[in-house]
Amino acid sequence: MKSIHQGITEWFFSVCCMFTGSTLLFMLIAFLSGQKTISIETLFSILILSAAGTFIQFLAFTNYIIKKMRYTRRLLLFMLLFLPVLSLCAFCFRWFPVAKVGSWILFVIIFLAVFIIMTIGFEIYYHAAGRKYDGLLGQYKAKLRD
Repeated sequence: MKSIHQGITEWFFSVCCMFTGSTLLFMLIAFLSGQKTISIETLFSILILSAAGTFIQFLAFTNYIIKKMRYTRRLLLFMLLFLPVLSLCAFCFRWFPVAKVGSWILFVIIFLAVFIIMTIGFEIYYHAAGRKYDGLLGQYKAKLRD
């Protein structure tokens, strides 16, 4: 029971962080494009995506449900689960002219570009963090030998 409560608490915290970050990003884009207000529908769509996105991240990138899976397959799983959710929100909340095929093509291209850029960013971060911890571990081992 404790692990379920802890998982829900972690998920809720992640939803809050993602919602806040996404809303701030949307506010910046809206401000730069000259908008003065943000609609309740837009905020609701951001909330839905934050909740669904963090759940899909939990599913794809933790070992709670899927015990052993290569990272590249986890990335693919996330992309294959999140793109339909994102597309459904885009359709339901009319983020763009949904009847135009070109709009959908641009939507998928933007999704893939952001996905690739974020994946590269995380890879760079994890690589740098790994080198940092390798260095700290080396210092610790050297101290133990002295």
